[in-house]
Amino acid sequence: MNMQAFLRRMAVIAAFGSVIAAAPGAANAQSVADFYKGKTITLNIGYGAGGGYDTYARVLARHLGNHIPGNPTVVPKNMPGAGSLRAANYVYNATPKNGTNLLVFASSTALEPMFGGGKSKAKFDPTKFSWIGNMNQETFSCGVWKTSGIKSFDDLIKAKGISFGATGPAAITSQHITVFNNLAGTNIKIIHGYKGTKGINLAMQQGEVQGSCGLAKSSIQSRWQKFIDKGDLKIVVQLGLKKDPFFGDAAHVFDYAKSPEARKAMEIIFGRAVLGRPLAAAPEIPADRKAALRKAFVDTMNDPAFKADAKKTKIKLNWQNGADVDQTLAGLLAAPTAAVALAKKAMGRK
Repeated sequence: MNMQAFLRRMAVIAAFGSVIAAAPGAANAQSVADFYKGKTITLNIGYGAGGGYDTYARVLARHLGNHIPGNPTVVPKNMPGAGSLRAANYVYNATPKNGTNLLVFASSTALEPMFGGGKSKAKFDPTKFSWIGNMNQETFSCGVWKTSGIKSFDDLIKAKGISFGATGPAAITSQHITVFNNLAGTNIKIIHGYKGTKGINLAMQQGEVQGSCGLAKSSIQSRWQKFIDKGDLKIVVQLGLKKDPFFGDAAHVFDYAKSPEARKAMEIIFGRAVLGRPLAAAPEIPADRKAALRKAFVDTMNDPAFKADAKKTKIKLNWQNGADVDQTLAGLLAAPTAAVALAKKAMGRK
């Protein structure tokens, strides 16, 4: 072969290699698979075992690895504390930025920096998390135990000496009660330190507290409906932007807004529920792994085996992909300054 023919052949080989390298995802998919093969992904859960976040996370963990290139093992790990703030700070600041740690935590915690100001214990920027998806857009509610004597939200406003259980100040189990106290005229005492709504439910049964907020529609359907059917638990107020017939005669919190400004503040506070079961990874993970995790999440949500498991476990799915979560979060963070200030005041923040 003469030199000219040799050079032509090398040029063809080089061009072919460039086409392969430029093919969408070709090199990256192999790189992601090589990275995850034989590895373990830790799925950090911001609440204790047995609650709604834990149930969603564990069903997800059983299937997600099947759709990630390299098929890593996904291991759930409970890290309760401060309404999932402990887990959020940990994943954001202390885990490798390589896609081997995921996080399921509360939307209220995700937006804590927006409300906490300089004294917030949230050590993260919510926009810098690597958002993977959201398993369910939620509607939350609050309920009381039968021994409380409360039959309605109006009764709750008039009541004295009522206490509600809560996880931590950053959690909706605490924040929603504070809003009621500041905007709706209730006088509820908040008892912090419980590990999720399961722990609060047990405390209600034992007479330690009389009620709980943070009761998601999906959790009621999967776990608490039996208590409602028996007459043990009464849902007295629902917090969705639109009234949901599922909650029966429960009051709609927006009917208690005393001004348009108060309603706007409520929309900011209670509207966070749309990010009901968010899934995130640490910031700055490699772009190809983030894309692979996002795709794996969507593939898992559409997987018949996952959907069958979700149905068996009685969890509801109204999911968003990672890009939709980014957009939802941006909309929440773009709320008018005056409305945010009123919302902060209603939440007892300075």
